[in-house]
Amino acid sequence: MTLRFRGMAFAAAIGLASLATSAFAQPLPAPPAPGASARIDAIRKAGVLRVGVLSNPPWLVEDTTRSGEPWAGPAWVLAQEYGKLLGVKVQPVLVSHETKVPVIASNQVDMTISPLSATPERKKVVDFVSYSKTSICMFGRADNPKLAKITTVDELNSPDITIAYFTGGGEENWVKQRFPKAVLRGVSTAGAAAPVEEIMAKRADVSPINRVPWVALNRKVKGLTVRPAADNCQNSTELANDIGLAVDKNQPEYLAWLTAVADAMHKDLLADEERITAKM
Repeated sequence: MTLRFRGMAFAAAIGLASLATSAFAQPLPAPPAPGASARIDAIRKAGVLRVGVLSNPPWLVEDTTRSGEPWAGPAWVLAQEYGKLLGVKVQPVLVSHETKVPVIASNQVDMTISPLSATPERKKVVDFVSYSKTSICMFGRADNPKLAKITTVDELNSPDITIAYFTGGGEENWVKQRFPKAVLRGVSTAGAAAPVEEIMAKRADVSPINRVPWVALNRKVKGLTVRPAADNCQNSTELANDIGLAVDKNQPEYLAWLTAVADAMHKDLLADEERITAKM
């Protein structure tokens, strides 16, 4: 996802993110005392918390206007709170898709806050502090009579339903396993979040889409419907996966404290994510 905020919309998101960190119902967990965590001791000594950053809305968004905070989103809100509790400044370190995990083990950052999916492969090399989830929904035309009586994702597993998906995409294997009875239609990716043209041209009844870009697609393209429909697909459990920041392994005290703070801020982080998603 490469969506960016501009002008007043981004400034509003920044302001709301700042409000989210201004007050909490109860004090946040204090960091471990000196000597309890080598990583925290090193951060305090350096006076900076080094965080790997790479835009991935709605969790972390770069301010390209340079008019306020350099970053916004729940990942940045969380990192800023860590810095405050440690009494240090937060130092963003630009990373790429290829380096956002390796920089952790090479000690170039204290954590990567560019949002990462907590996949089994990544869990082998880094530890995660999860604060959100990603998941999949199935969308189609609202005027499709086949979808009129369908209220659940399970009901789409039918030979009467044609499902379009991007070949080679992250949802391909899931679609094949989740809907073995449906007619499957693989199409080439066109840089879009989902094969919308297949739906609008009525070559397919439904298609998978991540819950985050669905919000923008539904606003841009009129006449669509989604399953599950509750909460506009935002609480779907289909192909759900934890999203979070990552730290190096074998740092139990550091990890436990980071997790405790994220858990205490959960409602505020979720609210910030929802505000930014609504502006995408």
